[in-house]
Amino acid sequence: MTAAPAPAPTRRAALLDRLARAPRYDLAVIGGGATGLGVALDAAARGFSVVLVDSHDFAQGTSSRATKLVHGGVRYLAQGNIALVREALHERASLLRNAPHLAQPLPFVLPCYHCWEAPFYGTGLMLYDALAGRAGLGATRLLGPARTLECLPGARAEGLKGGVKYWDGQFDDARLALALARTAASLGALVLNHCPVRALLHEAGKVAGFVCEDAHGGRRFTVRARAVVNATGVWVDALRQMDGVATGRPVAALVAPSQGAHIVVERAFLPGDHALMVPRTADGRVLFAVPWLGKLILGTTDSPRQDIVREPQALREEVRFLLEESARYLARAPQAQDVRSLWVGLRPLVKPQHDEGDDTKHLSREHTVLASRSGLVTVTGGKWTTYRVMAEDVLQKCFAHGLLPEKPAGMTAQLRLVGAPRGGAEPGQQRISDAPGLHSYGSDAPHVQSLPGARTDLGGGLSAAMVRFAARHEYACTVEDMLARRSRLLFLDARKAIDLVPAVAQLLREELDTDPRPGDFLALAQQYLRVPT
Repeated sequence: MTAAPAPAPTRRAALLDRLARAPRYDLAVIGGGATGLGVALDAAARGFSVVLVDSHDFAQGTSSRATKLVHGGVRYLAQGNIALVREALHERASLLRNAPHLAQPLPFVLPCYHCWEAPFYGTGLMLYDALAGRAGLGATRLLGPARTLECLPGARAEGLKGGVKYWDGQFDDARLALALARTAASLGALVLNHCPVRALLHEAGKVAGFVCEDAHGGRRFTVRARAVVNATGVWVDALRQMDGVATGRPVAALVAPSQGAHIVVERAFLPGDHALMVPRTADGRVLFAVPWLGKLILGTTDSPRQDIVREPQALREEVRFLLEESARYLARAPQAQDVRSLWVGLRPLVKPQHDEGDDTKHLSREHTVLASRSGLVTVTGGKWTTYRVMAEDVLQKCFAHGLLPEKPAGMTAQLRLVGAPRGGAEPGQQRISDAPGLHSYGSDAPHVQSLPGARTDLGGGLSAAMVRFAARHEYACTVEDMLARRSRLLFLDARKAIDLVPAVAQLLREELDTDPRPGDFLALAQQYLRVPT
């Protein structure tokens, strides 16, 4: 693996001092999920001065709780949204090219138990291939029963008529978000997690910046910028309301939140390297069984919510749906006691202003960018795969409203992210479906190995050196930052994550000036173990 340049330090005290010294930025981004980080990266790549803050950790909300798929959206194809699918398939290719250590092709198989399914779904997926064009990852194939079971050795054989194999991608969402943050920083952007915005600044009726606070030390900072972007995902309406109150212009809610639950079980339920996809379950939802980091993810649901919480809990009916539907397609059905982790993400679906309904399955998955009269630019909706296009649309909105001078787009289309091996994926590179380990760091792996504790295995694919690297170069401040997003152990095996808390907390205390808050993580991890029945 080709050695990368020495990674930049992310010592929090130095970053906060830098924030205090800056007089004014071109662009200030609030929100460190996929969208906000994409905006910061694009703006920095175009030469703008950029600051980004997030109230918690990067990707702590929706952006670390995806189904881990880089895809065009087969369900959107079924809905006839050709433009969205074509755009997403193009962006899929860019993402796989720019971060091959974190995003890779993955073969999927639709098992067919009725004679009409293979030709019907096969035709649709061949259209999917056609829309991808040169960005395609592999041709769709119709499979016989025997070949289907070779690809899906854990699938139910009884009544199997055959299958359809097609290609999409998968990724490590939280680590990709971290790569975006680090790449933006390498281009001059200042990015800070655990730094909530407490107030927006307005001058002559126009938004001119914000006041933020270090969540660990309590120090407050005034940040001024020519353009301010609200990229807070499901929380965008809170900031929009703050803007509206300051300018005397109340705003209607933009987001109708929906939640998607996922359960994680052992790979033994579906061995092999193919994912299983059911395009239409008993209630019309899509079901995925995806091999990921040595485990198997079963997801997802689509349940409307009336409230927005930081750690949403799975509903009893969601767990029942995932287990019962899995039992229809797997030879050995997972039970509640087989669940290693249960996690839920909120989706910021864009709500039509005239719509008071709660059927989120039919709300738009496309993104929305708008600017208030004060100039606050808000972006929400969309999905991980199209984060780069969303960022370009946000900057175009800033240009259209005279907030920033226009500069050419396309700077990130072929911009390799931090950790991407030079020249593409290395021969024999391990897959994202494999158990986690040093390969997740890409070209940063030699730097990780150079730190103390490289041979001290903590468990779950995590070494002491990886914890030190996270504290020194990956903005990690807490045990949760480490075990939920630098390592994905909380999402893979919550009990194993609990076992590692003392060792991880001690290492972070040695590296950081702040309390790593192990107690908070222990309480959180218990939620990921709780399976409502």
